[in-house]
Amino acid sequence: MRAVWTVFAKEFRENLRDRRTVLTALLLGPLFGPLFFSMMLQLSLDRSRVGADEIIQLQTINGVAAPNLMAFLQAQRIHIVPVAGDSTAARRLITTRAARLVLEVPPEYVASLEAGRPAALRLYADSSRTGDERYAARLSAVLDRYAQQIAVQRLTLRGVDPQLLAPVVVHRVDVSTPASRSLLVLGMMSFFIVLSMLTGGMYLAIDTTVGERERGTLEPLLATPAPRGQLVLGKMLATCAYMLLSLTLSTSALCLALGRIDLEQFGMSANLGPATAVGIIAIMAPLIPLLAALMTLIAAWTRSAREAQAWLGILQLVPSVPLVFASLLNLAPRLALMPVPSLSQHFLVTQLLRAEPLDKLWLATSAGSALLLGALLLVPVMRLYASERVLG
Repeated sequence: MRAVWTVFAKEFRENLRDRRTVLTALLLGPLFGPLFFSMMLQLSLDRSRVGADEIIQLQTINGVAAPNLMAFLQAQRIHIVPVAGDSTAARRLITTRAARLVLEVPPEYVASLEAGRPAALRLYADSSRTGDERYAARLSAVLDRYAQQIAVQRLTLRGVDPQLLAPVVVHRVDVSTPASRSLLVLGMMSFFIVLSMLTGGMYLAIDTTVGERERGTLEPLLATPAPRGQLVLGKMLATCAYMLLSLTLSTSALCLALGRIDLEQFGMSANLGPATAVGIIAIMAPLIPLLAALMTLIAAWTRSAREAQAWLGILQLVPSVPLVFASLLNLAPRLALMPVPSLSQHFLVTQLLRAEPLDKLWLATSAGSALLLGALLLVPVMRLYASERVLG
């Protein structure tokens, strides 16, 4: 193992001297990525709801024709702003962003209401603006309650029990927990961690193979008495070391950044303490040899550094494929899925975030499968280095 550790120390030190590479692989990706993700998550959560105490500005056309409706809307914390005009004016207010919502009361509204016919209202909004759509949804719900209130009054005046129109009442029981609801927004956490691992080792995997070939230092290195298998192990060990550093930094940064988000105000909670961070690192670490072997194989097989970067850029999408299928097929975690790399780690990380106990058999199967596949993938890497193909 002396040759392995010698090569490892050489590659580790040389990559450490390249400050730009270290800055990109270990700082920008693992640290800036979690910070950006947490900021976007906080912004998304803030914009995904309209607080019950928030006042909505509503421009109304011909609102004086429906005084009871206007009074009801004002009681629901909706500020009425009368404007003059017709449907053309309403459309202009929306398209020019002068108003989020415009409610038009047609002239025939009162007559239809008095005759017991459906009284039409026109609510103008732009559904392409995701920020405004939530205001329209809240106003629509308020109008539905007003319509239901009028229907109940009509039935009562006619001596009809309003409960006759609801022969079946469904009471929905939500059995989700705050921790499980938090996975709706934290479900992609494992993908970001795997992506940071790949970023942490990608540059070194390219530099120690096709990079050395282009610099002309690979052939003298292979001419040394050390077996080529030991040289490969040393290079891969250096790649694994940087991937582990990236994994540690990104996981710690994610847990620290996401832990600052007040999920309780959204009815959520997440287990993001130091013990969780250590557990996530332990769950994801068996993926490192597999990904390192795959990156080394691709980098050694390609003929130039640019080609290697192109292929490894595609490789960064591979870990997300099992997660996409799991989401589309609504897969539930079970023992049969634990041998699937990336997917099993995703299931185990989500269980850890829920503060659920982890099955030891599942842990062993997930880790053993990733390590076994990494060892099997090492065989073609060894064969490639044993041939002249590695020299281009």
